[in-house]
Amino acid sequence: MSLRADAVLFDKDGTLFNFGATWDVWAAEVIAHLSGGDHHLQEAMAASAGYDLTRKRFHSDSPVIAGTNLEAAECLARVLPDRSLEEVELYLMKAAAEAPLSEAVPLVPFLAQLAAMDLALGVMTNDSEFAARAHLQTAGVEGMFDFIAGFDSGFGAKPDPDPLLAFAVATKIAPERVVMVGDSTHDLQAGRAAGMQTVGVLTGPALTAELEPWADVVLSDIGEVLGWLLAAE
Repeated sequence: MSLRADAVLFDKDGTLFNFGATWDVWAAEVIAHLSGGDHHLQEAMAASAGYDLTRKRFHSDSPVIAGTNLEAAECLARVLPDRSLEEVELYLMKAAAEAPLSEAVPLVPFLAQLAAMDLALGVMTNDSEFAARAHLQTAGVEGMFDFIAGFDSGFGAKPDPDPLLAFAVATKIAPERVVMVGDSTHDLQAGRAAGMQTVGVLTGPALTAELEPWADVVLSDIGEVLGWLLAAE
């Protein structure tokens, strides 16, 4: 059996977990909490974060979608006069760990299939490592990954290639034999810069046309990755 790669590195939000079903719902709760019920503050936070209060979903160009926890905190803190950036960042980190999770596909059997093929597996997210591990633990898959990193793990954040290259170093696999799978241009740009193969998935806000320039292939969801890995070139 010939595979296109020896390792798969996944983004988390919008990739392992469906973005809208997880984070659109979470954001509405966060905005309501931080505003203290003040409608004007809710509108200001939503505008700063690129969030539609009426439809309860992020705009496709929201800086929060592919940003780090710190960048999300900056968006909200700048319009919250009584809260410091540090306070908002800490709140978001803790709140994110309890976000309602919607798996893109049933993760345990999917990851077990990949592991059975001797593929090294990793997660690199622009969320915090604390939240990432909490989410993966809740889904029952934390122990199935050889590498888990967030923007605060010491390797940097996407679209910088350094955190992706850290995965290659940790698993001792050449970058060109690694596939970066993600739902945003940040994910795929980082993968290209790292010299990796890139797979885009449509379980986040980005459309096919946005991902295609940076992806070797765009798939509906991660469930199609296995077939792509097995396809002969």
